[in-house]
This record gives sequence, structure tokens and C-alpha cells, in this order.
Amino acid sequence: MIKPRRTRETERTGRAERTAVRCAVYTRKSTEEGLDQDFNSLDAQRESAEAFIRSQAHEGWRLVPTRYDDGWFSAAPRPRSREIALAKRIRVDTIRE
Repeated sequence: MIKPRRTRETERTGRAERTAVRCAVYTRKSTEEGLDQDFNSLDAQRESAEAFIRSQAHEGWRLVPTRYDDGWFSAAPRPRSREIALAKRIRVDTIRE
């Protein structure tokens, strides 16, 4: 999971003002084994990350619904399309809820 990035967006919670934190989830699996299953490693990774983000809702964390999943990519140094797409969106601050 990418470390949450604080933004200028704010929300009012009672009298306190809190900075919203948009959280995107990136998942990766290095082999194709099991990717054809109804529930696979990418799904498990995402569920775990989503649960953690929900547990931090009181801190202003919000899940970005866009999925960034790369199945069947090894740790070898080669481009991972969804990782690259997420990194680009972070750089230009276009991740939205």
C-alpha cells in the first residue's frame, strides 16, 4: 500500500477540521497461478488494505475506488503498468474519491 498523502481537502467533524487523506491500493502478484480463481491473492491484498483504510476513517482516510492491480508480474526490474499509472496520478495529484 502506498503511504497516504495529505491533501488540501478538508472535512468538518463536529468542531474539529481534519485533512482528508485519499488512499489508493496497489496490488501485485508475481505469478499467474491462481489468478483465474473467483477470489485470488490480488483480491485478498485489496480486502486487507481496504479494511485497514476503513479502520483509519476517524483520521480522515478515504479509499479511492480505482483499482491498481498488476497480476503476473515478477519482482524483476520491468515496468508494471498499474504501478506506473498510480505513480503518475500521485505526481500530478489527480487521485480522487
